[in-house]
Amino acid sequence: MGKSTTAQVSTKASATAAGGIAIQGFEGCFHQVAARQYFGKDVDVITCGTFREVIKKALNKKESAGAVMAIENSIAGSILPNYTLLQNSGLKITGEVYLPIKQHLLANPGVKLEDIKEVHSHHMAIQQCMQYLTKYNWKHVETEDTALSAKHIHQHKSKHIAGIAGKLAADLFELEILAPNIHTMKNNYTRFLVLQREEVAVQAEGADKASVNFHTDHSRGSLARVLTTIAEGGINLSKLQSFPIAGTNFKYSFHADMEFDDLAVFNQVINAIKPLTEEVKVYGIYRNGKVEPPLPPSPKGGQ
Repeated sequence: MGKSTTAQVSTKASATAAGGIAIQGFEGCFHQVAARQYFGKDVDVITCGTFREVIKKALNKKESAGAVMAIENSIAGSILPNYTLLQNSGLKITGEVYLPIKQHLLANPGVKLEDIKEVHSHHMAIQQCMQYLTKYNWKHVETEDTALSAKHIHQHKSKHIAGIAGKLAADLFELEILAPNIHTMKNNYTRFLVLQREEVAVQAEGADKASVNFHTDHSRGSLARVLTTIAEGGINLSKLQSFPIAGTNFKYSFHADMEFDDLAVFNQVINAIKPLTEEVKVYGIYRNGKVEPPLPPSPKGGQ
């Protein structure tokens, strides 16, 4: 993400003091990588089986200092259930991370490519690496999680099974990377949100992005008037996602990610669209998590 702000540093300290940051997945997963990228490698993580459990942990001040939760992927798109969890949680967005998803072929030390008979991983990771995998006559075994597959390979000292997972999983479970960057699409990012309870959330210095939810009266041209006001106010609308409003007949609210250079400009635009909407809710004002360009493919057969 760029340099840490004062707010981010203080959040990192509270993350350790309050029991850590809730994530979905197992130790070594990409959620943990994202948490480390934002808070630092010493951050304590609380692993959860589901995103709903992540939100529950984040809301409990006795159990965590907040959460890191995936919200969208550059290939698969938005994770719509997580937007609903965010809407209903009352948590505030205090930061974001764009994490390049790099999948590697992992095995126990001493295992060679010619020894492998099976490859284990989450079904999405297997699909992401299919162009590489089709070069070999290996059995593909779908599992619950990439990092959990790596852990099982380590625990069982498998000599004929490889896994697909990230570098952190390889490091944690003492596996060797037989082939790096075997994912087909090299430009693959997942966006993660950093979430905290409203009473402890601190707006980062230099904040230049906000996430907002609004809905109009659904009269003709009402949405267009809001979008025009946002554009004329000098705000870049980087995302607009519609959601059905529960209990209504095909009426929608809109999640908008807004980028700006001046916080005062954002506040002016919010005040300008309030008369044009029935409700406006700001989920958080934070620093834009920049997307770093992907590394070139490895010359050692990661293709």
